[in-house]
Amino acid sequence: MSLQYLRQNWDDVIARTIEHLQISLLALALALPIAILLGILAVRFASLRFSILAVIGVLYTVPSLVVLVFLIPSQGIGNRPILIMLVMYAQLFLVRNIVAGLRGVDPATLEAAWGVGMTGTQVFRRVWLPLALPVIIAGIRIALVTIIGLAVFGGLISGGGLGRILFEGIARDYPSMVLAGIIAITALSLVVDLTLRGLERFTPVSRALRSTR
Repeated sequence: MSLQYLRQNWDDVIARTIEHLQISLLALALALPIAILLGILAVRFASLRFSILAVIGVLYTVPSLVVLVFLIPSQGIGNRPILIMLVMYAQLFLVRNIVAGLRGVDPATLEAAWGVGMTGTQVFRRVWLPLALPVIIAGIRIALVTIIGLAVFGGLISGGGLGRILFEGIARDYPSMVLAGIIAITALSLVVDLTLRGLERFTPVSRALRSTR
């Protein structure tokens, strides 16, 4: 395999990479509100926790191509069925980490916050959420990297992003084109992963832990 396609079509690869990132970020933006709601319900109501985590766990085991085949008759082809699929798969990592982060906060810390006169909303915004944030951001990081990987299947159903380059290269038996798609997807995943790892390190809790060492 050579880098011929990448060198000759650099602008197109960059444009597809940006498009791929936009689709992935949109899927994450759509998935987060759902995950936050499910996570809070799972923390507040122990009776719902097992059911919520079990359902999203089962959904994640369904092969992505099966999900797309199921969605295409009602949603058509293009980005819409891909976005629905990505939102569904992101829930596992987002909800689990939201639940783990919120449940991992020491109850004594929350009691102390209520003891100084904070309202429930203030406790959540100023104490509970900031302490849970490192774990939640870790879930966002894993979810987004997973979304970036799964979004390539959009190339099979006329969706946007790097999947178009990858699967067109496979269809044309054009190894250099396939390699360009693989390199771009890998690079995008690594940049996103490293960026969010850096963000994890700069949350107030992470900074405080480093300062005590």
